[in-house]
Amino acid sequence: MQPGKKIYFSSDYHLGVPNSSDSLKREKKIVRWLEMAQKDAQEIFLMGDIFDFWFEYKHAIPKGFIRIQGKIAEITDSGIPVHFFIGNHDMWMFDYFEKELGVIMHRKHGPREIGEKKFFLGHGDGLGPGDNGYKFIKKVFANKFCQWCFARIHPNLGIGMANYWSRRSRSKNKEPQKFLGADKEWLITYCNKKLEDNHYDYFIFGHRHWPIEHKLQNGSFYINLGDWLHHCTYAVFDGEKVELKKFED
Repeated sequence: MQPGKKIYFSSDYHLGVPNSSDSLKREKKIVRWLEMAQKDAQEIFLMGDIFDFWFEYKHAIPKGFIRIQGKIAEITDSGIPVHFFIGNHDMWMFDYFEKELGVIMHRKHGPREIGEKKFFLGHGDGLGPGDNGYKFIKKVFANKFCQWCFARIHPNLGIGMANYWSRRSRSKNKEPQKFLGADKEWLITYCNKKLEDNHYDYFIFGHRHWPIEHKLQNGSFYINLGDWLHHCTYAVFDGEKVELKKFED
């Protein structure tokens, strides 16, 4: 790593919910976080579910979110790489962020070496045991033919329907998640399984909406980034260790 530089991680902004005004307020806060990170960032990792819904038509994208897009473009133009791991809410991102904003897209979780540490990074959805219903739905959403079919729907109708379903689902789950215990957390089970084959210093995921720093076997750590609906938490790696922090506490 470059002297004095840091690596930043955050996830689960879910921009677009619960309404336009609250989403805009959250977006402005995220932009302030990006401005803070930009000062000493070597790289920035956005770990998925940046939007509550996103679909890129051939000639159209969802309306809004211009502030975060502009800030990301400014950061990449300055020479700081911004990585984007696809989440379950924004899996229908194709090439817009790569071409227009200079973002490096990642569609699969996997290992990465940063400095002298070995990381395993991803959004975290669909990993570990259980959740078979979601895993099936994810395969449907990732299917090229299903994506082609949705693209045939006019954006006014397609995006409108998706936003309605998303907000309806979100209204039923207003409270933040809770830590379920190491034996019931699917991502911890997944991490322990991965450690049977290879050593990783840090597993960093989003998706759970609950900030977690859990020590695994052999000195490894599982970090969950929480969310920006309730916690406004992020992680920073200084070359030696990863620390989970809260923005504007």
